[in-house]
Amino acid sequence: MQQLSFKNRIASHYIITTALLIFVVFFVIYSIVKLSVYNHLNTDISKEVKNHLNEIEVKNNTFYLMHMQEWEEREHNTVDVNPVFIQFLDKNGAIIEKSPNLKNEFLFFDKKRNDNELFDTKILGNKIRQIQVPIYDGANIVGYVMIAMSLEGALMVLQNLAEILSIAYPLILILLFFIARFIAGRSIKPINSIIKTSNTITKDNLTSRIPIPQNRDELFVLSNTINSLLDRIETAIEREKQFTSDASHELRTPLTVIKGTLEVLIRKPREATEYEEKINFCVNEVDRLNHLVDQLLLLARFENQKQTLKLEKVYLNAIFLDTIARYSSTIQSKKIAVSTDFSKDYYTETDSYLFSIVINNLISNALKYSDCNGTLSVKIMNNRSKIECHIIDSGIGIPKEDLERIFNPFYRSKSTDHPEIKGTGLGLSIVKRLSSLLSIEIAITSEESRGTKVILSLFEA
Repeated sequence: MQQLSFKNRIASHYIITTALLIFVVFFVIYSIVKLSVYNHLNTDISKEVKNHLNEIEVKNNTFYLMHMQEWEEREHNTVDVNPVFIQFLDKNGAIIEKSPNLKNEFLFFDKKRNDNELFDTKILGNKIRQIQVPIYDGANIVGYVMIAMSLEGALMVLQNLAEILSIAYPLILILLFFIARFIAGRSIKPINSIIKTSNTITKDNLTSRIPIPQNRDELFVLSNTINSLLDRIETAIEREKQFTSDASHELRTPLTVIKGTLEVLIRKPREATEYEEKINFCVNEVDRLNHLVDQLLLLARFENQKQTLKLEKVYLNAIFLDTIARYSSTIQSKKIAVSTDFSKDYYTETDSYLFSIVINNLISNALKYSDCNGTLSVKIMNNRSKIECHIIDSGIGIPKEDLERIFNPFYRSKSTDHPEIKGTGLGLSIVKRLSSLLSIEIAITSEESRGTKVILSLFEA
């Protein structure tokens, strides 16, 4: 079974609710009119009862009309649109007198009915409303006066009203359905724009955006959310394309160098020392290639932050001292003066392995970009509720305009100006990714020829 469209479903739900509401309204209208008609009829019958009781005189355990002749003339000569039927009975229920309009008929005396009770019955196949009122002589009933009025006029009014409401009910619902469908179509017009725009978006076309509705409603929020999602997807894909392009270029460079070196070696016989020199050169390039692959794998490993963290209490002082010790040969060869300032033992709760990678990359960069006889200072201190780790070097520094791009993969500031400094441009990108994963705030300030300062902010354990 084919499902209704969203527009038709909205219209259908609206019509179902409206149908119930209109049904209740029509039922209330019909009930009010019926109650009004019956109340009017009951009032007329009560008036007739009062008038006829005033014309009766009770004497000697019996009753009679005080102006019998006038009553008969009045009943004969009166022409009523809604006739009143009158009948007098004795205490045993025998008919004493009745109005001429009854002719050969008579009103039925129902002994089971309560006195003064209004009820519906029939005469000559026509519905009437009737009451039977006792006539008292003191505490004794000496007879009854029965008064009835036709219900045909009232029933005709109610029947006409019911027919009108029955015909109007489906017509109103049909009209409201098309109106609701039209309004629903206009209301969901932005959804059609979303569908149309979404169909044009592919991996090669991510520039299209959903038109923003003028009304700041749920569709406005939906359109903005989808556009924001498309912005993030476009940025991620562009970053992925750039990363892939840069990675392939970085991998191709050492492979091309190795291939070229080996091709030169096999062109003609050479001295052993030349073979040894070129082979060592190729080994260094292979080591560089391995290091690049390791960093690419490490970066890809945490790309979607799916790594399960192994949180534990980590002794910060030891991690910094161990990392500095690991680069002791570099520190000695470049004669770099290293100073540490740990006023106490500092602990934090983090992943020890990942945090060590962050510190290792930062210390490595500080030493790599420092000149001979430079300085490296490491400080750990409390700043309100957090611990701050400061890594300060006196190296070549980073231009102010490059600070925003240093966390991009493969980006190296002014690498051509310093060809002697080898690197892949992935270190700070890994630091940034892992810092985000470990909820560590990182800030870098730098000045050319003066050095660089890195501040890590983390919570104390």
